[in-house]
Amino acid sequence: MFFLKELPTRETLERYHERFPGMRPDVVMEALVLMKKGSLLIRSLDEYFTGQGLSLLRYLILVVIDRQKDRDEMTVTELAANLDVSKPVMTRTLKGLIEDGLINVSVGTDDRRVKLVRLTKAARDKLAAILPGYYETIQAAMKRLEEDHA
Repeated sequence: MFFLKELPTRETLERYHERFPGMRPDVVMEALVLMKKGSLLIRSLDEYFTGQGLSLLRYLILVVIDRQKDRDEMTVTELAANLDVSKPVMTRTLKGLIEDGLINVSVGTDDRRVKLVRLTKAARDKLAAILPGYYETIQAAMKRLEEDHA
């Protein structure tokens, strides 16, 4: 999260540039604005998913599996490669999704060490119910950000 409510002024960045000539004020300002927008968007999404009984990570696991074109399951290794979380966090989150009846995990047929993760009907129904609100939340957040920086 980016916790800076008020971004530095151009004048402030110019003062830092005088002290640190390698610092490019325009690039730094662009990065700060991007970080603030991203943080505000993530906060909006966190609030939305909390209201839906999910976390952002739980949603991402479900949607990454759901968006597969030619199959309806993924290995835990593939999920981990698609999401930037540690193995313990992934394992704990998958356990919660199993307990909530949103995924099933089975062992691979060729290699029993491989764990295959599949969405349940309840997960597919949940995604169908929450995706419209997810897109509305993103659009509303982006509109607010555009208005704030207009």
